[in-house]
Amino acid sequence: MSNNSFYKAFEDAHRGSRELIKKRVGIYLLFAKKLKELYEDGEVLDIGCGRGEWLELLKENEVRAKGVDLDEGMLSECSKRSLHVECANGIEFLKKQTDESLMVVSAFHVVEHIPFEDLQTLVEEAKRVLKPAGLLILETPNPENIKVATENFYLDPTHTKPIPANLLAFLPQFYRYERVKILRLQESPELAEKADITLSDVFEGVSPDYAVIAQKKAQHEILENFHALFTQEYGLPLSLLSAKFEHRLEKITLKATQAEEKATQAEEKATQ
Repeated sequence: MSNNSFYKAFEDAHRGSRELIKKRVGIYLLFAKKLKELYEDGEVLDIGCGRGEWLELLKENEVRAKGVDLDEGMLSECSKRSLHVECANGIEFLKKQTDESLMVVSAFHVVEHIPFEDLQTLVEEAKRVLKPAGLLILETPNPENIKVATENFYLDPTHTKPIPANLLAFLPQFYRYERVKILRLQESPELAEKADITLSDVFEGVSPDYAVIAQKKAQHEILENFHALFTQEYGLPLSLLSAKFEHRLEKITLKATQAEEKATQAEEKATQ
């Protein structure tokens, strides 16, 4: 951006508070802690670290981490909190890391900003630098959410184009990661239990973000430690909300039909 302070101001206005983002990225801490049991001194690399909420959360949980970003305003926020960060292009920085040197490579809301060829490089290079059972975490806006796909995504002038979850998940599959999981994120908890789904819920209620978590090959007994995390279902897909809405319409239609039948029967009795 032409003004170095613009993007940080934009993030502060629209991304959410530090406390909110730290709470949101807390879900990934479950995965990182599992790896820390395996690699006590293992390190996380966060590409496009922004204000450093993920780095701060890792530091609070005694997980070694470093971040890279090109935005000086963002890096300044990290430095204020004594976080380990560098001003660098994330993919170029990743290329310089040695083989099997990291336990996690993460990039939150980065992939929608970069060309697809760079995304391919990120996924391929991450596999090289990850330790066995190491994790690649990629979070991005969810175009399955109609409000996100048609409006919210384009609020950020640095976004290029939305990436469907199945496409992003296919990349680590193509580069032969051991397993890949899609996590839908940030939906309203109440909506999952709501029975009377409205059309607005269908348009706006699908998980607004999603993440792809890909794990590098390792011995079977090591991978088993992550089984529960990879088999759990996360978030609200469009198919579920649409089915709930259709079910509601069917009930409304049924009641209307029954009421019409009763009215017709009443009219027939009245004319007899």
